[in-house]
Amino acid sequence: MPDTPVIERIEFTVFEITVENMTADASGLKTGYAPGRADPQVRFGLRIYADTGVVGEYVPGRSRARVIKSASETLAYSLIGQPALQRERHYRAMRGMTTHIGEVGIGALDIALWDLAGKHYNAPVAELLGGYRDRLPAYASTIHGDRHPKGLSSPEAYADFAEQCYDLGYRAYKMHGWHGDVAEESAMIRAVAERVGDRMTIMYDASNHLKTLGDAIQIGQVCDECGLYWLEDPYADGSVSIHGNQMLKKNIRTPLLLTERVRNLEPTIDMLVAGATDFARADPDYDGGLTGCHKVAVAAEGLGMDVEIHSCGPVMRHLMAACRNANFYEVNLVHPDCPNPWSLPFYTGDYSDQLDCVDADGCVGVPDGPGFGVGYDWDAIQKAALETTVIE
Repeated sequence: MPDTPVIERIEFTVFEITVENMTADASGLKTGYAPGRADPQVRFGLRIYADTGVVGEYVPGRSRARVIKSASETLAYSLIGQPALQRERHYRAMRGMTTHIGEVGIGALDIALWDLAGKHYNAPVAELLGGYRDRLPAYASTIHGDRHPKGLSSPEAYADFAEQCYDLGYRAYKMHGWHGDVAEESAMIRAVAERVGDRMTIMYDASNHLKTLGDAIQIGQVCDECGLYWLEDPYADGSVSIHGNQMLKKNIRTPLLLTERVRNLEPTIDMLVAGATDFARADPDYDGGLTGCHKVAVAAEGLGMDVEIHSCGPVMRHLMAACRNANFYEVNLVHPDCPNPWSLPFYTGDYSDQLDCVDADGCVGVPDGPGFGVGYDWDAIQKAALETTVIE
């Protein structure tokens, strides 16, 4: 057995990417389809170096990089000199340190520690988590609607894109709409259901844009009419009100998918037990990394309920591969005329989360190398770097 690795240093690199036909504001919180634009978007990556020479790596695909990086950097000091394989102890310690300030910094560090462990044991992370499958049914998850002729600018455009996704192999499709107009969102749901409802599983994510519980009930009844698989994050309670979503469930039949906007194990399970949601949501970047999300999945399974993994990437694939009670892998955020900004340009090898990543059966594979089974082109990342921070 190799020597137990001890963490020597942690490096954070902030860098920029551009995505064709996509705009982004300076905060990284707002992105969208914009023909002819390719605004810079900030990302970051981290490497955890152990004294045995093993390096755990992670580059989140999502934006909001500066917020997550600064929170992770603050926590990184506590890991220096610590045993690299004691992920549960580090998870608990970091949760204690973030009680008053939010837990978003835990995820990236925990994920890199899992990558390090997989490389230490020469095993895929999904195998370390228990292993269940190596092919994942996927759904195409659209970017939010726009007003451009080549974009998602009408109910018919969403239906056309659903057919395009079906032709690529997808058998499930989720719509992110515009910004909460009940009539417009209802027309879009109906158009997609009429076009592909007999061939595809359909979901709708309101992203909390519906303004009131009354709006959510109206949309929910349209989802009932169209036989949707779930209604996600319905209205402006922020998807955190147990009572509000209990009331919504009394008025509609379509299952609810919440908990994307509550953090970590306990609030998520409270919502399941209270009957405020039918599915749990888990996001490794936000919910305590692999350690926190696997706890959510197992707890949901103990209640006889399912967990849906939020967003895409190698980490999400490995997590879902170890979960019996997860239904679909989310290929987000896709668009008919824009690359997926979540699929990094700096993977080595052939890994991709672009729209065409599925096979003919609408599934994606799980990388089978040590750790998360993917490499990053750190030379290219360094060329695009804005800053590097070393903690030791």
